[in-house]
Amino acid sequence: MNNLNLAALVKSEKRARKRMRYLALLHFTEGHSRTAIANMLKVSRTSVNTWVTHYLTHGISGLDDKHNPGRPAQLSAKQLINLKEFVQRQSLPESGGRLMARDVSLFIQSEFGVTFKQANIYRLLHQLGLSWITTRSRHPKQSQDIQDAFKKFPAVNDP
Repeated sequence: MNNLNLAALVKSEKRARKRMRYLALLHFTEGHSRTAIANMLKVSRTSVNTWVTHYLTHGISGLDDKHNPGRPAQLSAKQLINLKEFVQRQSLPESGGRLMARDVSLFIQSEFGVTFKQANIYRLLHQLGLSWITTRSRHPKQSQDIQDAFKKFPAVNDP
């Protein structure tokens, strides 16, 4: 690749990091030393060495950003399915009660041996497609018959 093509790539590139790599190569093809290029671009000489080596071995595509997979998940897909089933099972009882992040955290710790902070519990549940918006809890001693009987009392202050 000649200097004109590299200069055109430098001018047309939108991403700053990639433009910096192209600029380093342009200076390299003009005959500047790697140390001088590092000083001109205010980057480390190791970075310039890496960029030039990638270019010489892989061509211009060697300067593309590599996919960074990130940190591996702490729970496997099967464990996530078990967690989702647990949450759905616990949210269905007629007796009332409320499932809290602390309960989910204790389940994860006891079943899978992994600890999560409360904010990450909510993030994990959202990732599983579960909403944390809950209905009003039903008291275990609640009785529909007693409520109906109470509604039949006349209001004392009504005329």
